[in-house]
Amino acid sequence: MLKDLIEGFREFRRTNFKQQRGLFRTLAWAGQKPKAALITCCDSRVDPTLIFAAQPGDLFVVRNVANLVPPYKPNQDYHGTSAALEFAVRELGVQLLVVMGHSQCGGVAALPKDRSDQKSDFVDHWMSIAEPALTKLREGLPADAETDLPELERAVVRLSLDNLRTFPWIAEAEREGRLLLCGMLFDVADAELHVLDNATGQFQPVSPPRPRFHSTHSALSATAAAAVEGSAEETAAHT
Repeated sequence: MLKDLIEGFREFRRTNFKQQRGLFRTLAWAGQKPKAALITCCDSRVDPTLIFAAQPGDLFVVRNVANLVPPYKPNQDYHGTSAALEFAVRELGVQLLVVMGHSQCGGVAALPKDRSDQKSDFVDHWMSIAEPALTKLREGLPADAETDLPELERAVVRLSLDNLRTFPWIAEAEREGRLLLCGMLFDVADAELHVLDNATGQFQPVSPPRPRFHSTHSALSATAAAAVEGSAEETAAHT
């Protein structure tokens, strides 16, 4: 695997870096100024820069198990996610803060399970952040009822958004219109993106892109479109 990484780096040097050398040098000397921060899972199947076709310097990405945000709790413990959020909002001044969950999340799937026989130094305690989402989802259900995992994945995103608003400087920035909070869920198998509608509390799918020909054609002016059609008809008349 190490050899694969080295070869991947060499391919990066031959292609992306060669094509974007100027961008990398600008970022190195001018510093980063991302407009958006994204909290997502550290699952290897979820790559935010690939999903959003982002360039280096576009996204400030915070990754952890199950895209969780803990409640605001400043103390002497180590707070990796909270520290990253503080840097993104207070230092970089991002304008958009996204929590993006994903389908088939292993951390979320483990939440309803009995893990008393499992050894865990950190993961189980970390996942306890999401227990309120599980409790709320299972209200009124029989104890032996199956947990709806897709709904739990969405509930965890909502919980993380609620927890973001316990940070006073995030709540203030949102209240003053300097920061927009957004929830998303990415479907790994079908590459579908669902965005949380704050008015309804439901996730709505993002419309798939139109075929490239149609989107290009629709951007043409009426005159240009007529010329294209006329040229096609003239070609057909001569064949």
